[in-house]
Amino acid sequence: MALLPSFLIISLFSVAHAHYGLVGVNYGRVANNLPSPKQVVNLLKSQGINRTKIFDTDKNVLTALANSGINVIVCLPNELLSSVASDQSFSDNWVLTNIKEYFPATNIEAVAVGNEVFVDPSNTTPYLVSAMRNIHSSLVKYKLDQSIKVSSPIALSALANSYPPSSGSFKPDLIEQVIKPMLDLLRKTSSYLMVNVYPFFAYAANADKISLDYALFRDNAGNVDPGSGLRYNSLLDAQIDAVYSAMSAVGFNGVQLMVTETGWPSAGDVNEVGASQSNAAAYNGGLVKRVLTGKGTPLRPRDPLNVYLFALFNENQKPGPTSERNYGLFYPNEAKVYDVPFVAGKKRKSPLKGNRGHAPVPVPAVADEGEKWCVSNGEAGMEKLQAALDYACGEGGADCSPIQPGATCFNPESLEAHASYAFNSYYQKNARRVGTCFFGGAAHVVTQPPRYGKCDFPTKY
Repeated sequence: MALLPSFLIISLFSVAHAHYGLVGVNYGRVANNLPSPKQVVNLLKSQGINRTKIFDTDKNVLTALANSGINVIVCLPNELLSSVASDQSFSDNWVLTNIKEYFPATNIEAVAVGNEVFVDPSNTTPYLVSAMRNIHSSLVKYKLDQSIKVSSPIALSALANSYPPSSGSFKPDLIEQVIKPMLDLLRKTSSYLMVNVYPFFAYAANADKISLDYALFRDNAGNVDPGSGLRYNSLLDAQIDAVYSAMSAVGFNGVQLMVTETGWPSAGDVNEVGASQSNAAAYNGGLVKRVLTGKGTPLRPRDPLNVYLFALFNENQKPGPTSERNYGLFYPNEAKVYDVPFVAGKKRKSPLKGNRGHAPVPVPAVADEGEKWCVSNGEAGMEKLQAALDYACGEGGADCSPIQPGATCFNPESLEAHASYAFNSYYQKNARRVGTCFFGGAAHVVTQPPRYGKCDFPTKY
C-alpha cells in the first residue's frame, strides 16, 4: 500500500453472469503476532469470506488455503521483476514452483505482478510489462492461463488528474512507456486492471473541501461532474470513474477494473484527520453494503464493483505513520476491531421455518469438470444452513419447487436435505463453477450422487 496521498479508483472485474459485486480481504503479514495460516483460513471461512489476496506465494499460506473454497490472488514481488522480465526460463520456473505446485487444490485466480510498481523507489517500472508477458507465457505453457489471470496493482498516483472524474488522465510519462502496452496485454488476455484506492488519503489531505459523509458512503447531497453531468454520492465512485476516464482517454474502454486494496484506518497520528474506529467501521461497512447491491458507478452502472478490503489484521511491524498499523478488521487475537458483515441477501421464502439470516453471495468462476453435486455441510449449524437456503431459493434463483410441501423432494422434511437440494440446483444452474458451492462454508462438493429419500439430484439444468 502506498504511503503517498494517492487518489485512485476502480470498478471491478465482473465474472460472467454474476449479479453482485465481490468482496475479498487482503491478508498482509507484516507482523510478529499473527495467528497461523490454518487459523486464518478458519477465520475467513467463519466470516463468509471466500476471496483473499496475499503479497507473496508463501508455502504455508497456500497450503493452508488448499481445498478451502477460498479464491486467492498471489503476488510476484517487485524485486523479482527484472529477473522475470529478462529470462523466460526464470519465469517458467517461478510459475512451476509457486503456482502449478499448488493449483488447483489452492484456487489461485490471479497473479499480481509487482505491487504499485510506479512508486517503487527501486525504479522497476521498465521491467513491468515484460514481466507480465513472461508470466502469462508461463501460465500458457503449463495450461493455466484459462484459469489464472495476470495483472498488476497500480496506485492512484498514476493519474495526473482525477477531478472531476470525466477529466481523469494518466501521467504523460507513463502512457507510452507502460500504460498502453499494459492495457493492451490485459485486453488481449481478457484480464483486468488492478488498482489500489484509498479515499482516506484524499479526505485527510483535503478535509476542508471534502465532506466526510461523501467519503464514508453516508447520505449526502453529492457532487455533479460538470463535464459529464453525472452525480456522485461517494468519493470512491468518483475515483473509480476517473480511472475509467483515463483509460478511455488512451483508447482502452473495454478493460475492466478491480479494486485490489481499499480501506480506512481505525487509528492514526494527530495529523491524520479522520482516522478513527467509527469512521473505519462506516467506510468498510458502507462499502460492503454498496458492493453487494450489484450496482456499478455512475459512468459504468452495469459493471458490479469487486473490491479487496485492506486488511485482515492490524500489522504491528508496518513502517510509517500510526494509520499503517491500524487498517485491520481484526486484532491478531482474531477479535474484531469493529463489525463488518460480509454477507448479503434479503429474507426469502424457503420451505422450512426458521431463522431468516443473510447468506453469502457465491462466487462464480471456472467450471468444474466431471459429474459433481453440491450438498449441505452438516457441521455448518442450523442458522448458517437456513440463511444459505434462504439465499439459494431467493436471490440465488435455485429451483426450490421440488422441496415445497407436497412436492417430490419435500421428504425427508429436514433442513439439511432441503438445503442440499437447493444448493445443488444453484450449483448446476451455474455450470458447477468453482465457488458456487460454498455458501460461506455451508456447502461442499461431492463426487457421489447424494440420496435423500427417493429424491434424485440432477447433474444439469
